[in-house]
Amino acid sequence: MSAASTPSSRTSSQGAVVRYPLARPHRLSLETTAARAGLHPDLVRRFVALSLLDASRDVHGRLWFDADAPAALARIQRLRCGLSLNYAAIGLVLDLLERISRLEAASHAAGRTGTGDDPRWT
Repeated sequence: MSAASTPSSRTSSQGAVVRYPLARPHRLSLETTAARAGLHPDLVRRFVALSLLDASRDVHGRLWFDADAPAALARIQRLRCGLSLNYAAIGLVLDLLERISRLEAASHAAGRTGTGDDPRWT
């Protein structure tokens, strides 16, 4: 790791160590994201306009994406082609999948494994 990308740390007033990166997170341009997903940039713009994909804009109005955007685009394409869902249904499915992931993470964090170990589920 270079010195510019090495995380720095600072102790907060409560005594906890807070870490933060010194470099900006890696972002992908519209063209790079579209190329990695095998899609036309106009289709990626459409997905952003329909709120199916998150993007940020710089001061010049260019779209920038997180590194996981190509995987999200692949998921959108699988839902569209594999299940023949329209864009409104894809948005609903993506929201439900995200909610399920959050609930599973919360359940896992609470120590519930879902294997029937909880005596309240008898």
